[in-house]
Amino acid sequence: MSHDGGPHVPERFQAALLGGVLARRTDLVHAVLTIGRTYPLFSRLRRCILGGGPVIHTVSGVVDAGLLERARPLGVTVALSEATAGQLRAAGFGDVRVIPPTIPLDRWPWQPRVGGTPVVLFAGHHDPEGGAHETIAAASEAYRRGARFRLVLAMRARLGQDVRPLEAELRALAAREGLPDVDILGHVSDMPGLLQATDVLLFPPQRLGGKADIPFVVLEALATGRPVILSDLPQFATLGDAGLRAPAGDRLRTGELLTQLLERPQWWEMQARLGRATVEEVFGPDRFRAQYERLYKEVLP
Repeated sequence: MSHDGGPHVPERFQAALLGGVLARRTDLVHAVLTIGRTYPLFSRLRRCILGGGPVIHTVSGVVDAGLLERARPLGVTVALSEATAGQLRAAGFGDVRVIPPTIPLDRWPWQPRVGGTPVVLFAGHHDPEGGAHETIAAASEAYRRGARFRLVLAMRARLGQDVRPLEAELRALAAREGLPDVDILGHVSDMPGLLQATDVLLFPPQRLGGKADIPFVVLEALATGRPVILSDLPQFATLGDAGLRAPAGDRLRTGELLTQLLERPQWWEMQARLGRATVEEVFGPDRFRAQYERLYKEVLP
């Protein structure tokens, strides 16, 4: 029960209590948990909360690598990328597997390019170094190079966050950078429609801060047939050549890539088709389902 739908301390306590009761009535617990501030304590209470049965823990993100020093594995651990798997193994998590995330491809079909004024999209949170400021800086660099486009920032609010001053800050930054055509959106109810209207997804965070190793919006854009430009974080290596990457915080290189994509339609088309093929091959639901099915059969008593 929650008064506002948010996971505050009382809601987390309720979930832990109910989970503890149900865990003792099941053959396998599959926990999908971010390693955040409360995880080290939770991991030490693992047997009290989840009992002594087998547990698979899918790590949906790591908020701060420093937390791993006080964290313990819940059982077999599943990372979303080799980069995070390496972090977890180095922290003593032992048996760590890698299963990339998936999206329902039927909901994210290939869509032809719309045409007209190009749209460049960033979708994320108002997190420090989370990509919004970096996007404005890179877009400004592309604009100075002669690229013309509309920049859309789809900003999701964190629980209890007052986004008004944060949005005002982004608008002021865009004005200082000389960007004339910038839209800032809140919650987007029709993300497939927004991606269909988009030409390029720009996602250049300097750190993920607990987000999934490959945020779903990146996979959704690739599946739709929209090239993506990312910062060169190790978690994104799973994408191979499907995601164009620039050094984190390098506005010049990121802006250069954006300019080239918008000015070279053949390269845009090649990247679009490579992105869709990569999602189907590496992140498709059939492969995802088969990997977890094998793991379930292995772990179940």
